[in-house]
Amino acid sequence: MTDMQPICDTNVTLLKHGGFMRFITVRELKQKTTEIWRLVKRGEELVITSNGKPIALLTGVSEDTLEDDLETLRRVSALKSLDRIHRESLKKGTYKISKEEIEGEIKKIRKEKRGK
Repeated sequence: MTDMQPICDTNVTLLKHGGFMRFITVRELKQKTTEIWRLVKRGEELVITSNGKPIALLTGVSEDTLEDDLETLRRVSALKSLDRIHRESLKKGTYKISKEEIEGEIKKIRKEKRGK
């Protein structure tokens, strides 16, 4: 496979935050593993899809950066979770609940659990 040949006909998508990302199916991953590894080694990042839905990201790593890369991914995942929780809190109005009210609810639930 040369640099100009696509893995498949419709595999590059413009992302909403700018930039392009190559999408490949699980079937393509199985059928064209060698070509895909070459792309990853060159620094390309790929989205793996199943039934038209994204299920995984494929990105290259090195021995030297593996632990740092994993830590970075975990931090980003945690930040995304916090952002989601924050948005839900704003939407539901739960951000208005005081610390005392929260502690009161926790005590109430613990007391109920002990009673069972």
